[in-house]
Amino acid sequence: MNNTYNRNTIFSSFIWKFMGSSGQQVVSLVVQILLARLLSPEEFGTMAIVLVFVNLAQVIVDGGFNTALIQKKEVDDLDYSSALITSVGISVILYIILFIFAPNFASFYGDINLILYLRTSGIIFIINAIYSIQIAYNYKKLQFKITAQASIVATIISGFIGLAMAYFGMGIWSLIIQQISSYFINALIMLFITKWFPKFTFSFERFKDLFGYGSKILISSLIYRAYLESRTLIIGKFYSSSALGFYQRGEQFPRVVVNNIDGTIQSVMLPTLSNNQENIPALKSMTRRAVKTSCFLIFPMMIGMAATSKNIVEIVLGSQWSEAIPFLFVFSLTYSIWPLITINQQPMKALGRSDLVLKTEILKRIIGITIILLTARISVMAITIGFFFERLIEAIINSIPNKKLINYSLIELILDVTPSLLVAIVMGVFVYMINFIPLNSNLLILIIQLISGAIFYFGGAILFKNSSFTYLVEILRSYKK
Repeated sequence: MNNTYNRNTIFSSFIWKFMGSSGQQVVSLVVQILLARLLSPEEFGTMAIVLVFVNLAQVIVDGGFNTALIQKKEVDDLDYSSALITSVGISVILYIILFIFAPNFASFYGDINLILYLRTSGIIFIINAIYSIQIAYNYKKLQFKITAQASIVATIISGFIGLAMAYFGMGIWSLIIQQISSYFINALIMLFITKWFPKFTFSFERFKDLFGYGSKILISSLIYRAYLESRTLIIGKFYSSSALGFYQRGEQFPRVVVNNIDGTIQSVMLPTLSNNQENIPALKSMTRRAVKTSCFLIFPMMIGMAATSKNIVEIVLGSQWSEAIPFLFVFSLTYSIWPLITINQQPMKALGRSDLVLKTEILKRIIGITIILLTARISVMAITIGFFFERLIEAIINSIPNKKLINYSLIELILDVTPSLLVAIVMGVFVYMINFIPLNSNLLILIIQLISGAIFYFGGAILFKNSSFTYLVEILRSYKK
């Protein structure tokens, strides 16, 4: 491994990315919790529908250029500028389309207010077109300190804006303006503190090169995002906005935690693996280490969150959100599988095999859509449980190509994650049993659960000499020196 991507550099990048994600996610979570006490489940449900169209459009705006720029071994200003101009052009076209068809979407859901909500939120498309290329530039150079600072500041400022609007009775507009201001402030800060400024030059040859790889990533991402958001659309159409609000809040907590840790690992992994494309043994070693480390961290958090779901909802959100408890339980178990899905996809991307990414994506979505069709008419909980089984199947599918690409088999994957999984399951059962202690304070029970769960899990890691725990201790000591 060269000096640019040595172990300490990678770990430093991981720390800054993790700090940035943690800071941003913690602040965002606090803001969402406070907003949940000021706004109704119906308003959160309506906002979830708005974000479906925003999220889908943002995938198209990115166009796979973000990933293509990171994956490409040699990149210059002409590449970045060509990608930027293309992304901005696409974003403008998409906004016009959304503006025109907003009344149709509003009619489908029987809510005329969606017209203005969608047309206003669509501004995010253009902002994100710029921001996604800024992110690619800094990720490529492992400059995660810059993105960390920008994301935390933007989240804090936009959070204050959203809370102030909610406090003064602005309802769903507090959520919409918070989203827009977050993207805008983030992009503005990045413009001033990053060393890269757009040159506004364009090369059709560079565009073709980036699009050749990025187009397959785009299609894969679009299929995935459309599939992921389909549950929100179905619940919003066939069930109530409040049911969608409970569903969304149940997913929020595990999603924030997992996206923080797993997203950090992915962000550092792709440029690191891409820089070692010719060294297959190194790719396998780094992938296995990422799987072991992420599972060691995520398994206890998610299983512990499932075991404490009742106390978390009642203490953090309030009794008016009690219907979100079973959703939090199931989503916590679902998101524990997440690192097995995402990390095993990184070698395909790093080796330029976007064709495999697309093929596996199509297969997974066929299975996923089948599960949705089977559960959609039963209940919202049936949809949620179906999502868990779909994720389990997806983890297996994503691991299969790695046997040929980096000689990392499914059996090796299972052996790698089993030690952390077993200790986490036993810990989860132990923590859940604490719920039956006859105490009058849910907060006291939750505190006891958190402390005892941490002691139990890390004690088990030490007792059974978990290799991931040992690795983390060693690398922390090395980094400190």
